[in-house]
Amino acid sequence: MTAPATATMAPAGPQCMRALERANQVRLARAALKRRVAIGEIEAADVILDSPWEAESMAVAELLMSQRRWGRNRCRKLLCQIPMSEGKTIGSMTDRQRRAIARELGPTPLGALSTRYDPALRGHGGGESYALQPLAVLDRPGKALEELH
Repeated sequence: MTAPATATMAPAGPQCMRALERANQVRLARAALKRRVAIGEIEAADVILDSPWEAESMAVAELLMSQRRWGRNRCRKLLCQIPMSEGKTIGSMTDRQRRAIARELGPTPLGALSTRYDPALRGHGGGESYALQPLAVLDRPGKALEELH
């Protein structure tokens, strides 16, 4: 008969404690970074281009979904255009991939986001063509809503 194998655990040494401290430090820094992205203090494109130490091992999908109004579907659609895996870490991305995502996340002009048909700008060709005019959402939100009704 053989003696039963017993596993003995080594006491948590200083290396284990240092690893836990480092993991906590990274976790807290990532949470702060994601909060800054969520409130718009920093752009996700800037994080991808700059690649700070706290984002090196973060999945690109995790960063993208920390933006307001970004969920899994919107993230997948963007990453399929590159093409790139959701699990790809920011630190392992190539410069070309970084620039491609930053280009896709780049600033969108206000006119492309919110436009309406304005009959006053109707074309003179006899047809029912309308010109698109951006809403004055940022200047006077109440006024823009009145114009819609």
